[in-house]
Amino acid sequence: MDIEKGDVYGFLGRNGCGKTTTMNIITNIIPKDEGEIVLGDGKPVKVGYLPESPMIYGYMTSREYLSYIAACCNYEGDIPSRVNEVLDIVGLTKAADRRAKGYSRGMTQRLGMGAAIIGNPELLIFDEPTSALDPEGRAEVISIIERLKSMGSTIVLSTHILSDVERVANRIGIMANGVLAEEGRLEDILRKYAGNVVHLKVRGLTDEMKIKLLTVDFARAEFNDINNTFRFGTDNAEECSRRLIRLLADNDMAAESLKIGTASLEEVFRMVVDRNAN
Repeated sequence: MDIEKGDVYGFLGRNGCGKTTTMNIITNIIPKDEGEIVLGDGKPVKVGYLPESPMIYGYMTSREYLSYIAACCNYEGDIPSRVNEVLDIVGLTKAADRRAKGYSRGMTQRLGMGAAIIGNPELLIFDEPTSALDPEGRAEVISIIERLKSMGSTIVLSTHILSDVERVANRIGIMANGVLAEEGRLEDILRKYAGNVVHLKVRGLTDEMKIKLLTVDFARAEFNDINNTFRFGTDNAEECSRRLIRLLADNDMAAESLKIGTASLEEVFRMVVDRNAN
């Protein structure tokens, strides 16, 4: 993983591929078997960590909890002032003196983010910060990440919600079976796979032809029932297009439209993990 200062790094992969293990190694929660981790210039670096389900002392208020975490982190500045600053960043100022046991899931997650940033760390690691949140809670968490990004924070963001990654990340890494299968700037990776999606609409589509197209062995096929359009993920869009036209002709059918389109992050993700599947 190659992460520069100020990056928001979208760390992606299917369940069980090794993302959380990697983050636990970076944070020294578990030991590594081999390899090297260098943060900054090799000197000690503060890391703030938000696990997928942060455990909060419910009898504390958020003000008390953040003050406690700041003391644990040996924060050298003015703790009450820093607590007020963090409460503002995570949007809990109005709830600062309410006990955390009465917080919603979204508020608890934001308090966990506050605990991660209270010590003013050089690196933030957020593991599934929007997991199990409703749309409003998700929007609040992503808004906090955008604010931290504008403040120059360096963030590793692990999530299965790829639209969130597209919104905030400038760099991504995709894990597959324990291997970093793709990494780079988001815009470069989307450009790299831009010609790897083929959109096809068939004139007079029959159920038999639909099955044949969805089971081709040279591309990953999907069908959109709303606009009756097939979408094929492939490593060679031009060759895929030729084979599709040939398949239609062999079955006395024709394309109403066929075009090579751009790939979304979701499509890129699927192509990468499918290519590296066991």
